[in-house]
Amino acid sequence: MRPFDDIDRIARAEALDRVAAPARDLVNKVLTDRRIADVLHGVPIGHPLHPILAQASFGSFVSAGLLDLVPRTRRPAAALIGVGLLTAVPTAAAGWADYSQAHEEQQRVGIVHAAANITMLAGYVMSLGARLRGRSTRGALWGWAALTVGSAGAALGGHLSYHQALGANHAEDYPHIGPEDWTDAGAVADLPDGEPVERRVGEVRVVVVRRGDEIRALGQRCPHASAPLSDGKVTDVDGDACLECPWHGSVFRLDDGRVMHGPATAPAAPFPARVRDGRVELRVATWPGVPAG
Repeated sequence: MRPFDDIDRIARAEALDRVAAPARDLVNKVLTDRRIADVLHGVPIGHPLHPILAQASFGSFVSAGLLDLVPRTRRPAAALIGVGLLTAVPTAAAGWADYSQAHEEQQRVGIVHAAANITMLAGYVMSLGARLRGRSTRGALWGWAALTVGSAGAALGGHLSYHQALGANHAEDYPHIGPEDWTDAGAVADLPDGEPVERRVGEVRVVVVRRGDEIRALGQRCPHASAPLSDGKVTDVDGDACLECPWHGSVFRLDDGRVMHGPATAPAAPFPARVRDGRVELRVATWPGVPAG
């Protein structure tokens, strides 16, 4: 049996929904400001924020555990634990934001990941308290116990990111498999005004939107969770025509696929468009930041 088969069983454990679903609903009830949500997802930096913060927090705990092996360095180890506890606050906030927009299997693993991390943090609070009372050996023991639990939680976090693709860019392959040459995508007359329509271009599917004489196209899959963007709706953000994902509400600018609102952090793949003899032609673009027309 492979080590991660047990984690796959966690993902299939519907009993966890009794905790996972209310936790998701609570986060969504609290996290109503879209600007804050975008920051926590990592939209401004174009990359999920939680893994970056997790390195700072968990890295501090690992460093403290190594220093605890040498008794004379247990005082700086206490300082590192303090840093880890402080950075755990924004780390957890970013993690819960991502959790709230995950699918059920991811949330089941995520709630166990969160439980492990909460247990780890409680252990480090006990460790720091013992150190402040002058009981450095007891503090070190608490720290190592917390690190053991936290390592299991970190493994679950890695499984979420790499095996279950939470936070991964689900549109990364478009520039590599889309047609480089202009390719027919159907008649202009068949495109309703202002409505997203799915079309096939070469080996890939795209969503095409006609607004008057302008035609814009993006990859069909949402970068966040592979939702079909053709089921979304056209909207306006700061004067830019955008397409909103039907599943989790990510918003992408039609001109270049730029993320206007998360939870997606990677852009949708833009396809430059042109019209010849009443037919729409598309080709893949090197993205992000390449205008689609």
